[in-house]
Amino acid sequence: MGQEAASDALYVIRTSLSKGRMDEADVASSYKQLSNVERAFRSFKGIDLKVRPIYHHLEDRVRAHIFLCMLAYYVEWHMKEVWRELLFSDEEQELKKTCDPVAPTVRSAKALKKVHRKRLDDGTGVHSLHTLLTGLSTIVRNTCCRKGGGPGEPRFTMTTTPSAKQKQALELIDTIVVQTERCITILV
Repeated sequence: MGQEAASDALYVIRTSLSKGRMDEADVASSYKQLSNVERAFRSFKGIDLKVRPIYHHLEDRVRAHIFLCMLAYYVEWHMKEVWRELLFSDEEQELKKTCDPVAPTVRSAKALKKVHRKRLDDGTGVHSLHTLLTGLSTIVRNTCCRKGGGPGEPRFTMTTTPSAKQKQALELIDTIVVQTERCITILV
């Protein structure tokens, strides 16, 4: 085997930080987390948030557009986190923190089971974020009034009854806790 073949699939990560500030495992782990940043940019540019094309010509409007996209991604990230059990996502995130950062990432047996069966343990289908949002979009709230009625006349609201899966997704959304101090820092 030649010298080039021996170094196949190896990579070198260099940092200007001292070993006291960040050891080898932390460097490798931080490098792997760059994939999250790349995923966020794909989300911006792709079918999720559609940052481009930007039709604004003034700098403050372009900045506002990008800021709103960042907020939308922040909301999307929170939804994906609380909906892990409903999505094809791996639910066992704590195990990833204790794994060897240099070793390849391995999905849990539960996540692989969801992918192969395309079913959750309760027998219902597994969703992508897109299909779950599409299902939730069928929930409708209508405000009804008499035809030709004036603004002061009584009105009533009718909301479609969510399915069990929609109800579960909405209940999970209610568990999101946003750290306001962190948001204020982002806004400034």
